[in-house]
Amino acid sequence: MAKVKYYYDSDTLSYKKVVLRKRDKFKKFLVFFLGAISFGLIFMFISFQFVESPKEKAQKRELENLKLRYGLLDKKMAQIENVLDGIQHRDNDIYRLYFEANPIPDEQRKAGFGGVNRYKSLEGFENSEMIIDVSKKMDILSKQLYIQSKSLDEIINLAEDKEKLLASIPAIQPVNNEDLTRMASGYGWRSDPFTKARKMHKGMDFTAPTGTPIYASGNGKIYRADNRASGFGEHIEIDHGYGYKTIYAHLSKYNVKQGQKVKRGDLIGFVGNTGRSSGPHLHYEVHKNGKPINPINFYYGNLTPDEFEEMLKIAAQEGQSFD
Repeated sequence: MAKVKYYYDSDTLSYKKVVLRKRDKFKKFLVFFLGAISFGLIFMFISFQFVESPKEKAQKRELENLKLRYGLLDKKMAQIENVLDGIQHRDNDIYRLYFEANPIPDEQRKAGFGGVNRYKSLEGFENSEMIIDVSKKMDILSKQLYIQSKSLDEIINLAEDKEKLLASIPAIQPVNNEDLTRMASGYGWRSDPFTKARKMHKGMDFTAPTGTPIYASGNGKIYRADNRASGFGEHIEIDHGYGYKTIYAHLSKYNVKQGQKVKRGDLIGFVGNTGRSSGPHLHYEVHKNGKPINPINFYYGNLTPDEFEEMLKIAAQEGQSFD
């Protein structure tokens, strides 16, 4: 029950009941209401400053977890950088060196990104510095991996080309050792069997019985197989690519035709005595970029070191060629 308030009326010398007007009641309620709101706001302010809500606690835990994950990610990127650095060194110092390709400069591999600030949207947050740092490292790693990927693609192409080159170079004797009577004449100045004048002998002569098999000394394509070259008689010319060509002259017959592709060791023809020849033998030449070179430097594919040494001695002897 609400308390009844009285006041003393000096005119009537008696106590009278206090009766509040509606306006006074509203003022009183308004003062109470505003006071309650003010008190509530002050309480909430103090609570927010010193007391964490469940939602804030959850967000704080999530933020700490993100920081931990960023730290682990940073360590993993450092490990990836070390591995990538090793791959880059091997790429420059071994792979590209072996395949005679220019190394990729470090400035190109590890260059950053110029131009506009690509990380502007990450600025202005509590952990912006950490996030920007990780983002930069990720971008640089991605760029380095892209460059390395392109380099390895180039190395693969070079390796495939190198494999073709090694298979195409004339690297074996065109006649088996056991089929040879002897190596009659080497590359260099020799006595012409018909004029007896000294003449440059642009190939090597291998004496062997007529019909002895002749083999392609490297992969290539039959450029010609005819008797229309002066002095060579029936002969075969193979285009090996990469500037290499080989000539097999004075044949008795062919086992290939023009335009046919052959591989090293394929049977292409047989020893004969056609053309300007003083006896059954194979005249063999190796050309590089249109110029004849000494074939003896290309027999590493089927000669032992001792056999090669012996052949060098015989080839160095000046005598009479067979053509």
